[in-house]
Amino acid sequence: MTRTTSVNHPPASTAGKIAAVLLLVVAAFQMTLAGGAPWGAAALGGSHPGVLPNELRVSTAVQGVIYLLLAIAVGTSWAGTTFRRRLLYGATALMVIGALMNLASTSFVERMLWVPVTVALVIALWRAARHDSLSDGPRSHVSYPTRAV
Repeated sequence: MTRTTSVNHPPASTAGKIAAVLLLVVAAFQMTLAGGAPWGAAALGGSHPGVLPNELRVSTAVQGVIYLLLAIAVGTSWAGTTFRRRLLYGATALMVIGALMNLASTSFVERMLWVPVTVALVIALWRAARHDSLSDGPRSHVSYPTRAV
């Protein structure tokens, strides 16, 4: 059975799909940390090199699920336009904060790996939120009245 898209659930834009792929990468990283991968130097400011302690493994698992759900919402037609647009703007704001936190990290690995990813997410999420398919109407440009000569 094929699902037809409606006005309230347009397909994701290219920027939305790019953001979804990047969010899936972040979700996979979080889940591997939760599973015991020894990549603690690339997360949480590098304060726990190696395998994360159990309480942090639980929090990264929760973060992984959140990133997965966010990827589904922004990369598919599952969410309605208003909800998706608000979610995209909210996620953009949070990714700006994340990019700044990664930039300020004492972990060289975290700065080199996650700053480019979070900046790319900021751009993709913002572009997806601004896409015409999620607007309430056509984007209007400022027009000035013309005078008859």
